[in-house]
Amino acid sequence: MSIPSFEELSLKDEDCLSPIESQSTDTESDQELESDGKKKFSKHMSVAEVYMEACKRVGVVPVSYFIRNHSSPTMTLTYHGLGPLGCKALAIALVSDVHIRTLELADNHIQAEGVKYLAELLRANFTIQHLDLSNNHVKSEGAEHIAKMLMDSISLKSIKLSGNGFADDDAKHFTEALSNNSRIKDLDLSHNKFCGKGGEYLGQLLANNEGMEVLDLSWNHLRMKGAVAFSAGLKVNMMLKHLDLSWNGFGNEGALAMGEALKFNNTLVHLNLSNNCITNEGVSMLCRGLDYNETLRVLLLAYNAVTVEGALALVNVVKNSPKSALEQINICNVLVNENFVNLLELTCQEHPGLDVQYEGVGGFIAQKPPKRIDPMKVIQDYLDKRKLRLWDFFRNIDKDGTMRVPVTDFRKAIQQSSIPLSRFQIEELIHRLDRGRTGMVDYRGLADTRKQMVRDHRRQLKKVESRQKKEKQKSDRILKTFQTAVEAVTPRSSMIFSPGGAKEDSGGPQPFSATPLSSWHHIVMSNSSRYSVTNMSGDHVHLPMLGGTSPYRPTSSPAMRSYSQPNLLVDSSTSPTSKSISAQGIRSDLETDYSKLSPSGNSLTRSRPALNIQQPENKVKTKKLKKRKVKKYGVKDSQNPTKIK
Repeated sequence: MSIPSFEELSLKDEDCLSPIESQSTDTESDQELESDGKKKFSKHMSVAEVYMEACKRVGVVPVSYFIRNHSSPTMTLTYHGLGPLGCKALAIALVSDVHIRTLELADNHIQAEGVKYLAELLRANFTIQHLDLSNNHVKSEGAEHIAKMLMDSISLKSIKLSGNGFADDDAKHFTEALSNNSRIKDLDLSHNKFCGKGGEYLGQLLANNEGMEVLDLSWNHLRMKGAVAFSAGLKVNMMLKHLDLSWNGFGNEGALAMGEALKFNNTLVHLNLSNNCITNEGVSMLCRGLDYNETLRVLLLAYNAVTVEGALALVNVVKNSPKSALEQINICNVLVNENFVNLLELTCQEHPGLDVQYEGVGGFIAQKPPKRIDPMKVIQDYLDKRKLRLWDFFRNIDKDGTMRVPVTDFRKAIQQSSIPLSRFQIEELIHRLDRGRTGMVDYRGLADTRKQMVRDHRRQLKKVESRQKKEKQKSDRILKTFQTAVEAVTPRSSMIFSPGGAKEDSGGPQPFSATPLSSWHHIVMSNSSRYSVTNMSGDHVHLPMLGGTSPYRPTSSPAMRSYSQPNLLVDSSTSPTSKSISAQGIRSDLETDYSKLSPSGNSLTRSRPALNIQQPENKVKTKKLKKRKVKKYGVKDSQNPTKIK
């Protein structure tokens, strides 16, 4: 016997039509659930009776807990092994239920097929408000069904989707479903596989959603790129209060972006950044945002690579910020010192509600050991200061001038001189100059090592400068990428999402791509002198190169030129002429008729001050040169005939 479909088994109420079955008649008193055309369901049957019959039809064993507690407002069916068919029978029974508010179906292996049945259920049931579908192997196949469920349900307020194996592309479905859905207040997407691209989608979700208050994204793989894009959405979000981003590998770069977001976000109350590979440097970057934030109350930074220095920075932020609302800081794995305890006591006098959880007292601030002074360099500096040569210093003991002296004489000469060397340094020097233990010191090694020491010193300085420069460039790149992402996800009236992809609407708002950030990070980190990003209003914004102020060089690719300069190539028939004229140094019509440019053209002109200032000067010079040549040539021609005459 074939298994009946969901539509055949669904109860249809005459008073409240369900979207699942729209072909009910006004004269029917009983709605039928038929498998073989014989058995009928009556609307007067209880939920338990309907469930028993549905289990019989689909061929599954009924869950006794549901039969006993079907009238309870909370239905907990975790670890019952329902599977897709058991979920189907349950959905049939709950179509007309009006008691259950919370439905917990975690760890039941319902898969994508079971989610499909639940989506149909929520189109008809208006009482279920909280749904738990954690660890049900939904994966990418069921992501679209969940998105449809979120769009169609009018009663659902919270949903848990933890541990379902969702990937980056699945985040797009959630973004499209929740960007305009303000009914969902609590969303749990922890223990999934969202990476950098998923962070970009979720950042757009935060920027556009106006109802979500709790979001759990712990145990994902956002890393640095996803953290920067996600933080950009958090910066413009105005509703989120509780955010869990633990176990995502943010690193110091992600902490930097989060600090920038906290400067402007004034709604977030609880932030969990535990286990994110954040060091003291990342904590200092995060504190830059905490200086301006006035709403955050709970900050969890447990199990990061933070020491006493980071703990002191966090307490100093609270102490130096009178408007700080921090009440709880969790650094439970950090050993602090007495200075931290004293600072915390002073801070608690001004902020009595502050509670800092740390492991205990016994930590210390790591200090670099004092740099060992090279005895050869000490001697060289001593000789340079007095403008002496090695032979001048040792000529009293080196009568023959062979630059070889006995060890005892060498030691005695060093000790009797005013060279600031300890006994240990003298012995180290003798050991280096008398490697073969011959009893003779060859002090030519001092002269040979002079140039080498200078080269080593210069090389060390270059390494330090190079490392500092790279760190600064990296921070600048992250901040530039963050700012670019903020400009992209900033909600405006001209941005819409379409489930099937963005399509242009001539009479409505302009579309916005749901995946604009995947290439920006690489553009910012490239070596191009400038790049262009399309914002929400359709204008093209040109951003300068991070590392300097090199002038703009037009690309040789026509496609790229048309993308970065849309207003200059509107008419393809006139564009070649304008290019050739510009190459000869003559002002084109588009440049001379400045007042007639479109608004987008004005923004383009403002973004290229170097071109507008330098080009006219060069063209004027070329004109003058040409005129002078013409005058000289004309004078010569006019003088020659007079001479012939």
